[in-house]
Amino acid sequence: MKQRITSPLIIVIVALAAIAAFIPDNHVLDPDIMEARNLIAAREMVEDGHWMVPTLNGNLRLEKPPLPTWLTAVTYYVSADSLTLQRGMAGLAALLLVFYFWRFARRMLDTDPLPSTLLLLTCYSVILMGRTATWDIYCHAFQMAGIYHLASGLQSRDKALGQFLSAGVWTGLSILSKGPVSPYALLLPFLIAVALVDKPRMRGKWTGVALMIITALATGTWWFIYIRLSQAEAMAAVVAKESGAWINHNTRPWWYYWKFFLEAGIWAVFLLTAIFLPFFHNQRRKERAWLLPCAWMVFSLILLSLMPEKKPRYLLPMLIPASLVMGQVVVWWQHKPDARALRLNSGLLAVAIAALPVLAWTILWKKGIIGWELGAGLTAVCLAGVVTLYRAARHLRPMPMLWVVVCLFCFIELAGMPVVKQLVNNPYAHSLALIRQEKQADKIPLRHDKRDDLRPELIYAAGRCIKPLDVTRTDSLLSALPCVLLTRKSLAESLPAEVYASLDSIGIDTLYIDTYDNNQRPPGNKRHSQAFVTRATLLTHKNQ
Repeated sequence: MKQRITSPLIIVIVALAAIAAFIPDNHVLDPDIMEARNLIAAREMVEDGHWMVPTLNGNLRLEKPPLPTWLTAVTYYVSADSLTLQRGMAGLAALLLVFYFWRFARRMLDTDPLPSTLLLLTCYSVILMGRTATWDIYCHAFQMAGIYHLASGLQSRDKALGQFLSAGVWTGLSILSKGPVSPYALLLPFLIAVALVDKPRMRGKWTGVALMIITALATGTWWFIYIRLSQAEAMAAVVAKESGAWINHNTRPWWYYWKFFLEAGIWAVFLLTAIFLPFFHNQRRKERAWLLPCAWMVFSLILLSLMPEKKPRYLLPMLIPASLVMGQVVVWWQHKPDARALRLNSGLLAVAIAALPVLAWTILWKKGIIGWELGAGLTAVCLAGVVTLYRAARHLRPMPMLWVVVCLFCFIELAGMPVVKQLVNNPYAHSLALIRQEKQADKIPLRHDKRDDLRPELIYAAGRCIKPLDVTRTDSLLSALPCVLLTRKSLAESLPAEVYASLDSIGIDTLYIDTYDNNQRPPGNKRHSQAFVTRATLLTHKNQ
């Protein structure tokens, strides 16, 4: 196989762009419900020693395999409250994905990996998952590593048992990160695509394939076996719950993913171009470097569409082969560009980029969200980008189109994330995390009205367990003293009238501490929810 030589400078630039995509200012966005669950479980692993049997708010948490939680828990030994470090582990997983993606494009497809990698680094979903401490980026990064080693083993002239062994280990780590999700959504469609496009000769390879399967199962399922033996009833309940969720929760029709190309973000139109344009060129549509990832992407989309439960973020694995498809079109255009398609995509990008400084000055600057320095910097970057896109379209050069977007994304990731924080997060938020600074609540157990569903985001913000309390019974209140009771409304409104009226007579003192709001949207917004508003009241024995 012909090896392509890439300039060391280009490799350094790509590495810096990858770091910029996933690491700087990764603490800006508030944790969502999925991320909070992982972070809480990681914290309790360290504080309570629940490494093998994860817990969430002191209760068993067996819905997800523990590898991402273990990796996140390591950061608590460095800094217990550093969201930057906690998300940094996910960023490292994203960098692993980029590393193996680059190697796959270069060695397995024998094509220039630069365009595809730059496209992957500028897909919104990839950036978001690489900045979020959830399970998705881990399982797909590990599975991409497994696919690379599997493809290396299949293409090798010898038995390549080491490659198959590595493929099994990485696939097992993917299973240990999110169960069979990535083997189903990323590995299986790859195998189907390889079988149809490459038709690999398997003589002498079956031993390696068997080794891979055994290694993957041993690496990926040992924890499930341990839990099945040690927590049989709990695990059976979780399996029933998760199976029901896949069938009944967020169910969508099979055509729900028809807008799949939008997950490519700024490259949505280009993705459609890269899929359909080669069909007008008999030779190009037969080239393996385009046909294999295109088949891989299509089968990934089909398999994901067959699942009853559907969410846009589930399309993340599809963006991996999709980036390879788009990258191959760029490679073609470097030698023989399609003038109309290239100019159409460059023109649409230029219009979108030109609109950014206009929106920034007319909306963000007027509202005081950005200063003139950031506005001027964005204007300069966008103006340079538009000029570059115009010249690239005129001279039919595709790579400047990619570099312009990379530079714009790096500018936003390095300089604009504080602005994103003001746009996305609630500027009037008064987080429950502030209760840690209240002397009255120091080392006092936190309890919440058991009639209210407690959001994981609140548990994460509080930094400790918040156990439920039956506030309708006076004996329950007395047995919990002293405690800080969290309610959605005032104590008088939350407690039954007869219970509230009897507090003084049964010897309970109350002291209102504060009202906290962890909503990501400000009051008045339709997405502002009372579930994120908590009023903290200290309950103690009278005269204590």
